[in-house]
Amino acid sequence: MDHGTRDELVGRLAEAVGSVTVAHPTRVAIDGPPAAGKTTLADELAVALRTRGRDVIRATIDDFLFPRARRYPRGEYSAEGCYFDAHDYDAPNRVLLDPLGPRGDRRFQHAVYDRTADTVLSPPVITAPADAVLIFDGVFLMRPELIERWDLRIFVSTALEKTVNRAVIREHRVSCRADVERRWRERYIPSQQLYFTTVRPTDHADIVVHNDEPRQPIWESRTP
Repeated sequence: MDHGTRDELVGRLAEAVGSVTVAHPTRVAIDGPPAAGKTTLADELAVALRTRGRDVIRATIDDFLFPRARRYPRGEYSAEGCYFDAHDYDAPNRVLLDPLGPRGDRRFQHAVYDRTADTVLSPPVITAPADAVLIFDGVFLMRPELIERWDLRIFVSTALEKTVNRAVIREHRVSCRADVERRWRERYIPSQQLYFTTVRPTDHADIVVHNDEPRQPIWESRTP
């Protein structure tokens, strides 16, 4: 394991992205529990790569949710519902991951759904340069539906109890503490436990970032 500053971590990840040799855009997964720090890390890595001259596509699994009316057949607090019913995994494969992959034409869309408005999106189709980098963050990215699409797999690991406190802080303007805690303890944390039992995501990660202390992260390479 390596300890260091935040800048050192981001620099190390940018080097890892740069070391991937594929003839198509490099597809990077940043997986981890809700409130682990995935989006922040993904944004920081995107800035670092752009500084190095790479063309970066940023996307998130939250833009590939099913519409709200379809997401909760098992109830709003169901952990199984969170894992099985929330995301349309065919969509990112169809419009983003496969087009950027080895047999794709690099013509992609970065989203199909607007979570805030609960509406379907159809953004313009864009053609990516062959040396572009996709930075894609979200939960459950090592699932069987997605696992083979990634060229670099990063897992952001945080003690699940810490994610509850982070979520309360993050969502205090839109949700009361009791509602956030209920969603985390009944839906999000058990869904992560189901994911870990079913998929063992850290076993598939190339790099694991231990993010309990975001300013002093610890990271480990899991591949030779």
